[in-house]
Amino acid sequence: MSLLVVGLSHRSAPVSILERASLSADTQAKLLQDTLAAEPAAEATVLATCNRIELYADVDKFHAGVAELSTLLAQHSGVGLDELTPYLYVHYEDRAVHHLFSVACGLDSMVVGEGQILGQIKDTLALGQDLHTAGRLLNDLFQQALRVGKRAHSETGIDRAGQSLVTFGLEQLAQDTDVETWAKGKRALVIGAGSMSSLAAATLARSGVSEIVIANRTLARAERLAQILGEAGGTGVAARAVEMVAVGDELTRADVVVSCTGATGLVLTAEAVEDAARARRAPLFLLDLAMPRDIDAAAHRIPGVRLVDIESLAEASADAPMAADVDQVRGIVSDEVAAFGAAQRAAHITPTVVALRTMAAEVVAGEVARLEGRLPGLDDKQRAEITQTVRRVVDKLLHAPTVRVKQLASEPGGAGYADALRTLFDLDPETVASVSRADLNDADVKNRGRV
Repeated sequence: MSLLVVGLSHRSAPVSILERASLSADTQAKLLQDTLAAEPAAEATVLATCNRIELYADVDKFHAGVAELSTLLAQHSGVGLDELTPYLYVHYEDRAVHHLFSVACGLDSMVVGEGQILGQIKDTLALGQDLHTAGRLLNDLFQQALRVGKRAHSETGIDRAGQSLVTFGLEQLAQDTDVETWAKGKRALVIGAGSMSSLAAATLARSGVSEIVIANRTLARAERLAQILGEAGGTGVAARAVEMVAVGDELTRADVVVSCTGATGLVLTAEAVEDAARARRAPLFLLDLAMPRDIDAAAHRIPGVRLVDIESLAEASADAPMAADVDQVRGIVSDEVAAFGAAQRAAHITPTVVALRTMAAEVVAGEVARLEGRLPGLDDKQRAEITQTVRRVVDKLLHAPTVRVKQLASEPGGAGYADALRTLFDLDPETVASVSRADLNDADVKNRGRV
């Protein structure tokens, strides 16, 4: 395993850099294709959220891999390499596994313990599978990360330490008031109909707003979300959908606005917010969860307007208390990293063991054929008994060494045992390689659709 991750997040870079470096869905796909075309990378996938961009790859050379992945991130993000480099972090092999598992558990999130990152990791794996850029290593890694994240949330109280960005953002808007008390009776406008916007709409509905208006570039998606919110089995809140051109009019009627779209430019300008604020008497609350931002940052200077965005959330989260359960989650992460490393090292020797047993089977078959030539009078029953006896002898001789070598290979530094086995038994390298290729192809087929 030569896992490498190069990335930047809210912990390493200011929001202004994250905002400029954000990747659209098309750009992510192009980045992965170009990463595979680069010589050091055998497989790759990208984790891109509102507060992190990370490129994961299986590389054969560390320094060349770091240089290539950093250059590719700069090229596709549009931020110059010299400007981007000071904010990049690099994790390799076990440290890379530890980092992803920590991310999956919410330990590296802006709001510690939030569970939404699991959905984003799931999407990352699905993208790599759809584009066929994620092979056996990344499939195993990201599926295990999902299991580790779910384990952390089910076995600990990490949920008490964290919450979604939506909930945290609403708490910042409400300031010292309970969110339910603050939201009760308010009219809400949600711009966007993706996963974050849907979460925002559901959270607002549960908090007691009187009406939710969904605005989206694709009206059908907005209508579907409004229908779900209004159903008896949903939140039961009054909900309706509008086209994006109606946002200006809805802004004058809304008390709280949550925006999270994939737009590359501003959705709400300072002028539009100022016009809406001037037409109303009550305060206007704005929550911008998009990256890059949807709402002009200048809106926070408009009288009667309170704006909370990713940048202000990052500042507020620095002072958020961490639950005691975080230590327990860190223990889970450490245990799971060790187990994953052992499993990968053990898997590394499997093709060699398979090749050894294949060679032994060929030796048995050759010797049985030679015996039949010398003893042509053997009947079928005698021939079968002799063949079975020889196979049992070979299996018993190979059993202890192959079991032991798998145990040794799973320990740190155990990679050399595969080389020793190949040398001792004079195994054909091409035979071992063919087993590895077949194993990789089988894993690729098996893992498709498993997200």
